This record gives sequence, C-alpha cells and structure tokens, in this order.
Amino acid sequence: MYSRFKSRFTLLLTSVFLFFPVFAQPELEEIIVTADYRQNALDDIGASITVINTETMAKKNAQHLEDILLNAPNVNFASGASRARFIQIRGIGERGQFSEPLNSSVGVMIDGVDFSGIGNAAMLYDIEQVEILMGPQGTRYGSNALAGLINLQSKAPTEVFSSGLQLQAGNNSSQGVAGFISGPATDDLLYRFSAQQLKSDGSSQNLYLNRPTNQREETTLRAKFRWLMTDTEQLDFTTSFIDLDNGYDAFSLDNARDTLADEPGFDRQDSTLASLKFTSKSFEAFTLELLGGFAQSDIAYGYDEDWVHSGFHPFEYSSTDHYFRDRETVSGELRLVSGESGALFSGRTDWVAGLYSLHQDVGLQRNYTFLPAAFTSHFSIDRLAFYADTNTALTENMSLDLGIRSEHFSAQYNDNAGLLFSPEDDLVGGKASLNFRLENGSLLYTSVSRGYKSGGFNTDGSLDADLREFDTETLWNYELGFKGQLVDEKLRLQLALFAMERDDVQISSSTVRVRDDGSAEFIDFIGNAAAGSNRGLEANMQWLATQSITLYGAVGLLNSEYNDFINSSGNNLDGREQAHAPGYQFTLGTTIQLSPLFSLDLNAQGRDRFFFSDSHAVQSDNYTLLNASLQYVSSHFDLTLWGRNLGDEDYFVRGFFFGNDPRDDYTAKGYTQFGEPASYGLAMNIEF
Repeated sequence: MYSRFKSRFTLLLTSVFLFFPVFAQPELEEIIVTADYRQNALDDIGASITVINTETMAKKNAQHLEDILLNAPNVNFASGASRARFIQIRGIGERGQFSEPLNSSVGVMIDGVDFSGIGNAAMLYDIEQVEILMGPQGTRYGSNALAGLINLQSKAPTEVFSSGLQLQAGNNSSQGVAGFISGPATDDLLYRFSAQQLKSDGSSQNLYLNRPTNQREETTLRAKFRWLMTDTEQLDFTTSFIDLDNGYDAFSLDNARDTLADEPGFDRQDSTLASLKFTSKSFEAFTLELLGGFAQSDIAYGYDEDWVHSGFHPFEYSSTDHYFRDRETVSGELRLVSGESGALFSGRTDWVAGLYSLHQDVGLQRNYTFLPAAFTSHFSIDRLAFYADTNTALTENMSLDLGIRSEHFSAQYNDNAGLLFSPEDDLVGGKASLNFRLENGSLLYTSVSRGYKSGGFNTDGSLDADLREFDTETLWNYELGFKGQLVDEKLRLQLALFAMERDDVQISSSTVRVRDDGSAEFIDFIGNAAAGSNRGLEANMQWLATQSITLYGAVGLLNSEYNDFINSSGNNLDGREQAHAPGYQFTLGTTIQLSPLFSLDLNAQGRDRFFFSDSHAVQSDNYTLLNASLQYVSSHFDLTLWGRNLGDEDYFVRGFFFGNDPRDDYTAKGYTQFGEPASYGLAMNIEF
C-alpha cells in the first residue's frame, strides 16, 4: 500500500508542470545570517550554511527544531526522549546523556544563549529563522561547536503595532494556541510579546495502563524589548520561559509503538533565559557590542528500565531510572567590529576582536532502583576565550578571511561516590578562507578550519579505571564551495565539498554489566578512538522555475569512517562508518502557486541507513518521508492544511543493543525508538 501511495505522490510531484497559471514574476529574497559577526548576506559568506525561514516552518507546521532538521544536508538527530535533544552535523555529535558530564559537539544557541546538549527547549513559534552552520566554528564559538552551530533567532519588535493569533489542531488529539503583540511603547522603546501552548496525546498507547504515555504539554513565553537610547546606541533585551511537561514511554520488548510499562517515564524541562545586547556606534573606528546571556533549566528525565509491568514474566526484574538536573549558564562577551574608518592596511582589512567568558553549573541527582541511595554530583565549567577575525581585500575580486580563537578551559567535578576531577586545558581554533568573486557575482571559496572539543571524564561507579577519562578531540576541516544566483537570478545554488580529519575522536560507547540476578545493566560512556575521517558534499538549491512553480532541494552525501579503533566490546571498527552518519540525506520538493491566494507544497525527504552506536551493529533502515501542505494566504489571514510522513513510513530515531527480555533469558538484541508516524492537521493564523 505504501509503494502505491509513494508512486502516486511521485506522479503528482512530476506532473505539476503540465498546467499552471501565470502570476507576477517572483524574485529570490536576500537572506541575512545573524550568527555571523557582521550579519552578512548568506551568499557573501564563505562557508556552508543552511537557513530555514518562517515560511518553510509554516508549510510543515514545524513546532520544534527536530521537525525541520531534514531540510539541512548532512544533519541528523538522536532522540531517546520525547524530543530530539542531541544533534549530529556531518556525522559528528552526541547521541545521549545519562550520569556523565557533557561537552557538546554541536552548539545550540537560542537568542544568544547557550542551550547546547538540552535541545528540548528549541521550540519554533515566533522564530524568525534557524541558521545551521556546518563544520567547526573554531573562531565563532569554540569548544561547543566542533561539528557546527545551530542558531535560533526570534522575531524582533516592530516599529508599528501588530498582533496575531494562531490556532491549530491535528491527529493524536493535538491542539495549540499561540499569539503575539508587537509595536512601540514610546518613540524610543519597542516591544514584542509572544506565547504558545501545545498539547498532544502522542502517537502510541500504553496497553497495560490503557492510556497515552508519550503525551506532550509544552508552553513557551517570550518578551523582547529594543531601546533606541540615542542615534548611535541601542539596547536589546530578550527573556523567555519554556515549560515542557512530556511523557517518555518509547521502547517495548517487541519493538512496537504500543508499550506495556507500569511506571512510564517523563521528560520535563523548565528553562528561563535572558539575553542582553548593547550596541554603540559612538566610536569612529569601530562598533562596540556588549553581550550577556543567562539560562537556568530544571530538567527531569526518567524511564521504566524493564519496559513492562509486574507479573509480565516469572523471571522479570523491575526498575526505574530517573535523572534530575539543575543547570545554570552565564556568559558575557565584549566585541569590537571595525567601521569604515577603522579598517586596517589602507582600508583594505575589516576586523573583529572580542573577549568571551562562560560559566556553567550542573547539579545532578540520579534515583535508580539498583543504587543503595540517590547518586548526586556537581559539575562546573569555565571558559575564557579571545578571538579575532579579519577580512582583507587582496584584489577587486579576491579576499582573504583569517580567524583565530584561543580558549582556556577548566572544570570541576565531585560526587557522593568520592570522585573528584579538575581537568584544565588551553585550546586553539581558527579558520582561513580565500574567496573569489566571479564576474557574474557568484562566490567561489576555499577554506581550512580547525575545531576543538575539550576532554572530560566518565563517572559511572562500575566503570573500569582505564575508561574513566578521555582526551581533547581536534578536527581539521578542508572545504571548497560555491554560492551564487544563476539563470537570470532565478536560481540560488550552494555547493560545498568538505574533508574533515579527526584526532582523538570522542565517541559515545557502552558496556554491559551482568547483575547477580542475571539481568543486565547498560552503561553509556565516552571514550577516544585513534582517528576518523568525514568527507562529503552539501548542496542547497532554490529555483524559481516559472512564475508559479518553485523547486527546492537539499542533498548531503557523507562518507565517514574510524581509523585504528577497537570499541569497548573488543570489536575492531577500523574502516567502519561512524554512528548516526547516514551516507546520504535529501529534501526535494516544489511549491506551486495555484492562484494569488492558494499554494501547494509537495516534498520528499529521506536518509540512508546508519549505525545507532559505535558499541554494536544495530542500524536504522533507509527511509523516505512524503510531506504536503495546502496554504491559503491573504494579507491578514492564512490557513494551512499540512501533513507529514503521509505514507506512514516506520523509521527510527534511537537504537540500543542489550538483553532486556526475560522471555528469551535476556539475550542481547537490538531495540529501537520509532520516529513520528503519519501526522496531519490544520493551522490558522490571523494578523490584526
């Protein structure tokens, strides 16, 4: 049935050219990247970047970052919770966290505040755009961006009054209400308030409890202010509150969507963030920027470890595992951005220089059935970095970008098991990019960049001594790229070829300890492989093919492997693909303007198979998801009928390998968590 549906969808996708009306000639909009120091146009930055705007989010009714990650090439995610909390770029990134402290490979910034490693908070209502910067951001962000950076920027206050209301409903009893209000409070003060609440029963049923146990209840509140202090000074302030109260009951012994747990888990997060940006253009030679960020998060995560109810089997065991974290992050940054009169070397070199600091505290309490008492730990991080970046015009059509970042990293760890760690390191990253402006205005660039990720330690009390600590990972990225608008500026094309060489690769591995009763304890930990390589291609395309048809696509190809690596089970993985690194990934679609008010969007998205872990051979199958939306858009009202995974394809977002089934004497085998099944609904937006 699915193959017939897929064939009909493909036939519809290819037959749209047979008939279409004629409207005013469309144009490609300029895209500004806010994560860049100077907020340059996307087509002017010599790096592989994917920008996803509100229009794309609306077509998919995307509510969370996980809903749009397939729109970027070579980006994957791992769930193991109610939302995708961990992200991989070009095959690099964590896939989970239990007791151990965590340094992230992929940075996540929300309105200038660091949420790396706790991506549950990445809700998308009132977000202006999502920027995904591929490859190491050794100059821009340092240790938390070895593989890349994801920047979420919410909408700014408006100079004229505006307000809006959003209502939506979908299958699985999904419903949502949201709204915003924006405008001037005085001539010098602008504001924007927004709020959203989402509820859903989830896509599975707990057959033992006879109720949904993967339910979602998510609330987001945001306030933004812009104070135009003088003609040359401006202060921007953002504060948000994100409350996620979700269930987590995703695994079953039969690898089915419906579950049998008697103590289903939970996935909750209460986050408060505040960010401040002061901009002064009072100095002739440079612009002064002062940035501050604060986030406080209470995170509660737990699951029924045996996945079944009491009385399921005579040889059963019963346990729960609950983690409660209190995480606080404070950051500050002083940045100088050269002006026209401050450019060096006869005005040919623009520059940026800055000082960055971050302090983070994480407190953990773990309540686990097989521990004699609650496990508690405290982990703190301090980062102090200096960075500088220059852009020099070598000729009329050629420029050189140079960047460097020097960071001092220190951490403190202690727990009630008596473990003490205090690692300290000095780290250096940077980038050199040579950019050529072609006669047609397109950009050709070649670059080399170095990223780093600080080392750390594992804390599980039953680990062997040689598995306790792991070293700093470094990465060299070599890239050749093209960006431009072709075909009479109707085709925007980005291409990037990259080769990344990794040393002392930090990998998520696991081991199993057998208890006295015959059941097994699964232990996740971080270790180092000798080396690894990640090579591939990324392509983004948007083509205004006709006056009423737009074609778009994103394709990623990735070849990854380990070199000289033996995992914790003693298996030689030399030459094997890295975990969560699919060989290909794509989004291919079209938007058809049916009339001045109606448009139809059709797209197919897919991934190649990939390994779930470096400690076992369980894999996700390759898959293709079919999505569609029909939109009615007028000046103050729009209506979207949307559907995701319309073929109801089964695919997986997390996988493990261990023994957990008493019916087969706890024989080790693979267990997987399902991704979103067929989802559909209706969303209405009214702007007053």
